[in-house]
Amino acid sequence: MARYRGPRLRITRRLGDLPGLTRKSAKRAYPPGQHGQVARRKRSEYAIRLEEKQKLRFNYGVSERQLVRYVKKARAQEGSTGTNLLKLLESRLDNICFRLGFGPTVPGARQLVNHGHVLVNGRVLDIPSYQCKTGDIISIRESKQSRRLAETNLEFPGLANVPPHLEFDKTKLRGRISSRIEREWVALEINELLVVEYYSRKV
Repeated sequence: MARYRGPRLRITRRLGDLPGLTRKSAKRAYPPGQHGQVARRKRSEYAIRLEEKQKLRFNYGVSERQLVRYVKKARAQEGSTGTNLLKLLESRLDNICFRLGFGPTVPGARQLVNHGHVLVNGRVLDIPSYQCKTGDIISIRESKQSRRLAETNLEFPGLANVPPHLEFDKTKLRGRISSRIEREWVALEINELLVVEYYSRKV
């Protein structure tokens, strides 16, 4: 399944607040579609797990194939698979740029990375899925265009607070991963165990 490029508010109306997908809030409180205002029947356990999985997909902007790979990688690591999965997704370069405020959303931060505006440890890196590690320094290129783009986005950051595992110098447009990501610093309301259960019979 390809990366989603359709209307984003339609997704947030169905799944709830997704800070990585869009900063806008829907005017309508009911789900989209012809039957959106009709009282919803009790959802099956599968439907609940599917919704939680879709939250991860759309918030972090990953394809189904990528998410399956992350689940397999999380399973191979020690500790809780669900927590490992969230940490892997939070460690993506495009998400780190979003959390630092370089991009208004994860797709916006991904575009910044793709176009070569971001440096990792002093080198241009245009791979949004790059797994950042503790000690990595993420900064914006010295060119006027790169700095102007980042400074414009920083006036209205997607999330107001930089998480504790990141250090950020706004004047130098430089951030550093100072410690390991903890579960409570994830800005998404999600039950990751349901995502693991969803994939338990598929992967």
